[in-house]
Amino acid sequence: MTDFVHNVIVTNASVDLSCHAGDTGISGFNKTNLDALAEENNSLDTLDCIESHGLASPAMSACVSPASSNGGIYTPELLETFGLNLHRIEKDVQRCDRNYWYFTGENLEKLRNVMCTYVWEHLDIGYMQGIYVWEHLDIGYMQGMCDLVAPLLVVFNDESLTYACFCHLMERMVENFPNGNAMDCHFANMRSLIQILDSEMYELMHSHGDYTHFYFCYRWFLLDFKRELVYSDVYATWEVIWAAQHVSSTHFVLFLALALLETYRDIILSNSMDFTDIIKFFNEMAERHNAAAVLGLARDLVLQLQLLIENK
Repeated sequence: MTDFVHNVIVTNASVDLSCHAGDTGISGFNKTNLDALAEENNSLDTLDCIESHGLASPAMSACVSPASSNGGIYTPELLETFGLNLHRIEKDVQRCDRNYWYFTGENLEKLRNVMCTYVWEHLDIGYMQGIYVWEHLDIGYMQGMCDLVAPLLVVFNDESLTYACFCHLMERMVENFPNGNAMDCHFANMRSLIQILDSEMYELMHSHGDYTHFYFCYRWFLLDFKRELVYSDVYATWEVIWAAQHVSSTHFVLFLALALLETYRDIILSNSMDFTDIIKFFNEMAERHNAAAVLGLARDLVLQLQLLIENK
């Protein structure tokens, strides 16, 4: 546990406290590297509609694509894999942020195009499909990726810029998806963090069905809290997470997750919530959180941990 505390944050709390009164941001933080705790690998899949994604199989045979004008060769297995990914994209695009004004008609097509490719350059099939998935068939499309693209598209309203930013974002986020191991690390670190900063809540979770596995945080970590907040708050929260990588912690999302729990601490404790209760509660609270307050509390939690380190 001691090693975990020192690995979570190693900044100078006195420096941070000196600027805290006049700044609720994270500009006073120094850089740290949060080392993930080792934990057994589990296949975690708590989004209701998460589907197993297909991977390109080794080429068993090769054929000349009938759609190719230059004789490009694509295996049937590769084309089938791409087709399955397009099917998943189509389903998710149609239901992505349906209640948000931007996502109608033409803009849904933009979202689809970012997830797919402008033109299959080598296939020369003459219609817009599959940028990201075609170039990343080893990863494929997984549910939740549309949620990460959508806010970027709203800001840029440009497919090329959105795609470029999405690819850069996925360099960090891809490990959160089922093929990566970041989610298990998040859960393990959350368990240690709450034991240190709020042992009473940890004991409640442990004694009421033991949901200290923190699977209820899956959607939070997978999408950087995108489904928990209204759009304007998503942008503010994402910017803090991105900035925190350089000045505070590459895992600032842990403090945001704990801040969400602490925001409703009294409700959780007084109602002795179990795993089902807490999932239902946070599903009902989606897009109703005070993001500014949660971000401020997350920063306070970092400072608390800094002080623990300094006063040890």
